[in-house]
Amino acid sequence: MGSAKTDARQCAVQALYQWQVSGESLSRIENYFMENEFLKGAQKSYFYDIFHGVPKNLDKIDEAILEFVDRPVNKIDPVERAILRMGVYELMHRMDTPYKVVINESVNVAKKLGAEGSHKYVNGVLDKVSQKIRAVEIKAKSGQ
Repeated sequence: MGSAKTDARQCAVQALYQWQVSGESLSRIENYFMENEFLKGAQKSYFYDIFHGVPKNLDKIDEAILEFVDRPVNKIDPVERAILRMGVYELMHRMDTPYKVVINESVNVAKKLGAEGSHKYVNGVLDKVSQKIRAVEIKAKSGQ
């Protein structure tokens, strides 16, 4: 197990995946995760933020992803789609987390939960999205 935030991200991706494929309500999925103690060791507030934040901001998130992928967002592998949505959500709404951390954490989740090689796809897309969303932060880091 990783840090509490890493565990929260992993649980959020699993919950988002379930939401995407089942169409069940967020509260039902959240209850399932609580009842089965999947959130044990995870930072629950971070999990809730991502799990509720992604559906609430879905149009903006998918729009940001769509700009840098070669197919409709709903045609992206469901695990990769959940990871990308989480990563883009964090890039947009969690300014307290450096963009490199967001990308790195998303890549690690992809290595653990995604298909072989999916981490490269996630890395490529999130890198491009971060260049746009976090341009000011990236410029500041490079000293320009």
